[in-house]
Amino acid sequence: MADKIWLSSPTMHGEEMEFIKEAFDTNWVAPLGANVDGFEKDVEDYIGGGIHAVALSSGTDAIHLALRIIGVKPGDIVFCPSLTFAASANPITYEGGIPVFIDSERDSWNMDPAALEKAFEKYPNPKAVISVDLYGTPAKVSEIAWACASRGVPMVDDAAEAMGSSFKKVPVCCFGMFGILSFNGNKIITTSGGGMLISYNPDLINKARFLATQAREKARHYEHKEIGFNYRMSNIVAGIGRGQMKHLDEHINRKWEIRRRYEEAFADIPEISLNPYLPETRPNAWLTCITIDPESPVKPLQVIEALEKENIETRPIWKPMHLQPVYRENDFIQVVDGVSVAEDIYNRGLCLPSDIKNTEEDMDRIINIVRGLFR
Repeated sequence: MADKIWLSSPTMHGEEMEFIKEAFDTNWVAPLGANVDGFEKDVEDYIGGGIHAVALSSGTDAIHLALRIIGVKPGDIVFCPSLTFAASANPITYEGGIPVFIDSERDSWNMDPAALEKAFEKYPNPKAVISVDLYGTPAKVSEIAWACASRGVPMVDDAAEAMGSSFKKVPVCCFGMFGILSFNGNKIITTSGGGMLISYNPDLINKARFLATQAREKARHYEHKEIGFNYRMSNIVAGIGRGQMKHLDEHINRKWEIRRRYEEAFADIPEISLNPYLPETRPNAWLTCITIDPESPVKPLQVIEALEKENIETRPIWKPMHLQPVYRENDFIQVVDGVSVAEDIYNRGLCLPSDIKNTEEDMDRIINIVRGLFR
């Protein structure tokens, strides 16, 4: 069988080991250390604008801390897009909150501001709104942020998949009270596992850092006045992140090369459309996705199975949260009742291999298989 082609696997460069070795040589393998501090500063400098960051063990933890600090309590409503990974919604339930899911718009596949307005009409006092930048593509964050700010509702921008993406040249993670980043193994850069919570407000980040370190008070003994969490990133893992940061822009450029290769390859197949983005945005092109015209005899599962047969990894589009059995009782807000954009994208879409290590031969293998189905 031919070599495996991955959807999006980690790409290491060598500098990562230098930071890891330094941690070993200094015997600083404890949870915190110079690499954690350095990684936080690297991300703050990259994003700019006076942003503050705290490195955590996952992006999910970052969402959880954001909601804890906002003050989500049992029974509180929190708006969240339906078309997303479960990690965007699950932390709402950690605090006893109730997710209300919002439909997508077609321009970016993200939360529809019109559906969000309908949600505000039905639920005038949500505790927070979580916006997601799906597959690295910025949402209509200015409209969403305005809708939240005009009502005094905190916005959390889940940019877990969107490190390096921007809206009108502003990093997408900077539009809410909090921004979320993820460095999971398949992301644009990785720390193997890890995430980051960011905010312009240093007090909020200091609070998050405190909660993430078991909420230990400043005392000689171990003193705790509130419940905390073991959410800090380790010094070893942060060393990987410091090495990866040196190559973030390089990774983004390579992701765009892959996207453009698919655009050119499928330009003459009208049934295929690539995941769209707004003209005022710059996605990081983390994953290139396609949707297939509903009238086409070729269905997404056929494409997935044809590639899988040749040892090529793909992935369906995220199954919307309102279709998940665990959330079957939760409300779902659409612009037009009975017409779900999120379901349509899910039913017609799939993610194509977007690994930056793909060679031209790898890309030819993928493209020839897909094209062969549409002959």
